[in-house]
Amino acid sequence: MNPFSATLDAQQRGFEATAEYFEKVPQLAEQVDRVSDIEVGLTPNEVVYEENKLELLHYTPEMAGIEPETRQDVPILIVYALINKPYILDLQPDRSVIRRLLENGFEVYLIDWGEPSRLDSHLTIEDYVTRYTDNCVDVVRERSGQESINLLGYCMGGTMGVMYAALFPEKVRNLGLMAAGLCFDETGGVLELWGKEEYYDPEQVTDAFGNVPADFLDIGFALMDPVSNYVSKYLRLYDNVEDDEFVENFARMERWLDEGIDVAGETYKEFIEELYQDNKLARNEYYFGDTHVDLAAIEMPIVQVVGHYDHLMPPESSTEFNDLVPSDDVTTFDQRTGHIGLSVSSSSHDELWPHVAGWFAERSQPEAGSDEPEDDGEAAADRSDEEPSADAEVDETASTGSEVEAREPEADSATAEELDTDADVDPDAAYGDEDIGSEYGDEEVDADSDSEAVDTDYGDAVPESDDTETVESDVADTESPEEAEAEDEDEDEDRASTFTRETEPLESVYGIGPHYAEQLREAGIESIDGLADADAETLADEVGVSVDRAAEWIENADNHEQ
Repeated sequence: MNPFSATLDAQQRGFEATAEYFEKVPQLAEQVDRVSDIEVGLTPNEVVYEENKLELLHYTPEMAGIEPETRQDVPILIVYALINKPYILDLQPDRSVIRRLLENGFEVYLIDWGEPSRLDSHLTIEDYVTRYTDNCVDVVRERSGQESINLLGYCMGGTMGVMYAALFPEKVRNLGLMAAGLCFDETGGVLELWGKEEYYDPEQVTDAFGNVPADFLDIGFALMDPVSNYVSKYLRLYDNVEDDEFVENFARMERWLDEGIDVAGETYKEFIEELYQDNKLARNEYYFGDTHVDLAAIEMPIVQVVGHYDHLMPPESSTEFNDLVPSDDVTTFDQRTGHIGLSVSSSSHDELWPHVAGWFAERSQPEAGSDEPEDDGEAAADRSDEEPSADAEVDETASTGSEVEAREPEADSATAEELDTDADVDPDAAYGDEDIGSEYGDEEVDADSDSEAVDTDYGDAVPESDDTETVESDVADTESPEEAEAEDEDEDEDRASTFTRETEPLESVYGIGPHYAEQLREAGIESIDGLADADAETLADEVGVSVDRAAEWIENADNHEQ
């Protein structure tokens, strides 16, 4: 590269960036009005039960104006987490888990816990499980006329759902677990590390505050990946400020992140000490007083829904639970997204939730010999038996990526169906569509499913890639500067001869760092030549950057010298 032309090019880019800034400042001001009254949780519902701060919300296809092909008799009760508001499951119509379930014929109930007051600081996990959740389950059973119902627990709600299923197995037809924290034996990522007894005493927090403030939790989450949470997402917003849809989706996520919920002090203390630090649930040593929360009672079908790049609850903290229960019908959906992306990414709604709904539908059919008519729910559930589409491929050995693993009755081994769920970037890629929940640190993902990303829960080390070669030097410390320089030149020559434009890392292109290189790989750009041949507008839409920036990358790739 000519140093003189490089300097002039950098100066020109600086002038262009300055001009772009002055063009966008008025647009930023115009978008303020657009996002000030952004709406969320638009699916109609009714409150059918209240207790303390809790509200049990009821959704039906009719209320939502949905006409499903088949109606399911067994409803789904969603046990939401105790942190943040539940409308993340109904963020907008095309990103609504609730609507996906309604479209598949289910009536849906959702527990909105509300926010605990100071008087609620004494509430325990037992209160939430054996009192509040059990009361809600009984309401749903009575309203639906079903002896047992489907349970779907999200995050902490999944943890409580497992406890409930162990204590009241006769009331749970099928158990769904979505990003549930269950096993913490070096499987819980950075949260588990930070929460270790030698580093952290939750009682000091509860003694100081009573209930644990939402701001305290939010800052902790954000600091797990400070660059993404305090810098990168706002740069993406700046790059896309002229895109109204992008800005609206950014605002919806920011509103959800900003509307945190305090956690009852005693519950928080128990969760950290009993589950994170002592791992009592996974060890089957967890008790409510004298009552054993016995995992041996969980024999109903189980579906695990995990985000492959989830840093809040890494997949292992969920899936290792599968071997701890006697159920012989366990299915795992491993989606290429993060913790919040399970709820809001387009790939999850296009590819994941139809399968999850089908799983529930198949296992919610009338029992053999029942007089109840069967419906067409099995058709949705049998997608895994169909011929794969042109965009999908079957891989029975893949250990990473978006996959479905099933442990069916009397099966000798697990099978895996590789789904084509490459993380696409939507207008709300202000948070990266690999996971929109940036404050939960799900931006950096490894698009190469054959290599392990360096997961550190919220905060990522730079993901490894098979396209990046590490050149180790055996130069002894006693080498002379001349010898070292000569060996460096030899290594450079070897490296140059090893790489071609098809194999050289995308990071070699001027203006592309590790983060954007991973974004490009997820968009299907695997090589410098592939980048040079890309269309700027298409690339900008897929990666979530401005058209000008995408055009600059393409130009730099075209001019790149090996």
